[in-house]
Amino acid sequence: MEIAIIAHDGKKAEMVQFLMDHKAILESKNINIIATGTTGSKVQKAGLEVKKLLSGPLGGDAQIAARVAEGKTDMVFFFRDPLDKHPHEPDILMLMRLCDVYNVPLATNPATADLLINGL
Repeated sequence: MEIAIIAHDGKKAEMVQFLMDHKAILESKNINIIATGTTGSKVQKAGLEVKKLLSGPLGGDAQIAARVAEGKTDMVFFFRDPLDKHPHEPDILMLMRLCDVYNVPLATNPATADLLINGL
């Protein structure tokens, strides 16, 4: 199973903490994690294995969206900062739309991500 993780700048620490809190589940289920570049770097520093793609504003969101469309990504955790503007908003909306089109679970906050990961 492949889970994609993305977090806006104000949510990166929250993403790392979420993953550390669920490390046992991730490891026991042999889940492959992919991430946008900066989020992936923060997660690697915390000691988790992750495949890094491009940074979100440089195309990482679009790369994950493509993986969703190709059937490679099974779940997306995208901790968004709804109170900030993002120059790559079109890529974000494309990713969210493709998750809906391909029926891929998408969590945009820790509460929803917790429900999804505990459902594994």
